[in-house]
Amino acid sequence: MGWLRNRIKWLTHPFLVKAANAYYHKPRPYRYNGITVMVHPEVFPPHLTLSTKIFLDFLAPLELSDKRLLELGCGSGIISLYARQKGAIVTASDINPIALEYLENASKTNNLELRCIQSDLFDGLQNDSFDYIIINPPYYPKQAQNIKEQAWFCGLDFEYFHKLFKQLPEFITPHNHIYMILSEDCEIDRIKGIAVDNNLSMTVIHQKKSVGEQNWIFEIQRL
Repeated sequence: MGWLRNRIKWLTHPFLVKAANAYYHKPRPYRYNGITVMVHPEVFPPHLTLSTKIFLDFLAPLELSDKRLLELGCGSGIISLYARQKGAIVTASDINPIALEYLENASKTNNLELRCIQSDLFDGLQNDSFDYIIINPPYYPKQAQNIKEQAWFCGLDFEYFHKLFKQLPEFITPHNHIYMILSEDCEIDRIKGIAVDNNLSMTVIHQKKSVGEQNWIFEIQRL
């Protein structure tokens, strides 16, 4: 019955987006471990999804002090701020300038200094290197109509993942870690296939089932 559950999610997703739009008609706070961010209506909402909280909990036991960490597509930036709280040297990137403006404000109000970069995937990060790269990607195969929808939709032909996996090998070293979270309601085999086409592997290192939905964190490495 898994296919039926996923089909229902596909059918109801537009309604979930409408519900999110109604809920986020104004900026709303999101909190974790004493950190508060204000989430603008044009930014991916961590309140109504599971992936952000799962990633935050996953990072909790990691030793990040003085590690260079990139949150690629940071959205609200709560993961970046938490990593900074744990002592990481953090770069937060996003294609959405509103997300970065609000994150810069949150950085000041939480007294957690980090670097914010406007970038489409790695386009603005070509001269950087990182010990950790954190990715919470869009994965619904639909064409985004605006910058807000790019947080949800990866393109009809999974263009987001084609570009991601083409750029990613330049940032892989023998010692760094690249983590990406995916849910059961995305086409994981299709995404894995694109990774393999770029000589990359995706290995499950953490899984969490919550509210009936399975999520996996993958480590991405060279084949």
